[in-house]
Amino acid sequence: MLVPLAMTFYYSFENYNLMMPMDRGFAGILNYQLLFDDPIFWAALGNTLVLVFFSLILTVGFGLALALLFNRTFPLRGVARTLAVAPFFVMPVVAGLIWKNMLMHPVYGLFAWAFRSLGLEPIDWLAQYPMSSVVIMITWMWTPFALLVLLTGLQSLPEDQLEAVRLDGANRWQEFRYIVLPHLGQVIYVVLMLESIFFLTSFAEIYTTTSGGPGTATTNLPYYIYLNAFFQYDIGTSSAGAIAAVVLANVFAIFLIRFVSGNLNAGANR
Repeated sequence: MLVPLAMTFYYSFENYNLMMPMDRGFAGILNYQLLFDDPIFWAALGNTLVLVFFSLILTVGFGLALALLFNRTFPLRGVARTLAVAPFFVMPVVAGLIWKNMLMHPVYGLFAWAFRSLGLEPIDWLAQYPMSSVVIMITWMWTPFALLVLLTGLQSLPEDQLEAVRLDGANRWQEFRYIVLPHLGQVIYVVLMLESIFFLTSFAEIYTTTSGGPGTATTNLPYYIYLNAFFQYDIGTSSAGAIAAVVLANVFAIFLIRFVSGNLNAGANR
């Protein structure tokens, strides 16, 4: 990891374009100035934050709901749990192609068929709601991860605590609010931290479906770096963008780690 990171940092201060390999030299902070003056960069940064925020909310919310469901006993629970976890093992490129061609296609997709069956006009999801479509794909792939971690946390909850609050007359909501949720607090923080880092690097889903469009509607930081490196062949600016992405990822990680550590210390003090 250190060698590519060091090379990226070095190239971010170099005037280096693959179309003009002999025209190289020290650029100073020029690449960073060009980066911060580029409106597409700020659009990509905003798209990245929106993508991470909504994907986190949906994956943790659905993951918690499914964990509470699968923590109960019901017929065919093992089969249902396997089906719920299965999307996590689908490669991002394959998942993107499935959603683009088999589900969201405005002519041949399953959603279009369902809309036509109901007498409604099919929706071109990737053109009309591009960011929402990408968030849906990522949520579908990463909800199983949240489910697995949260279900493990639920299964470590002592049964005698639940029996005690039930004897005290607590209803289901009070049981969840005052016993289950505090017990899962540290687990939820870990899920948030890990998923944030992965969502910041989302690329394959966008590459295989929207290609960053329409316009820059779904261009996030990884895709912006890809465009600069492989379409404009500007290694200097793309390296500066990569360093900016590393800084953003570390800001997320530091914030969440401090948040988790604070809650761990508070729990230990109690």
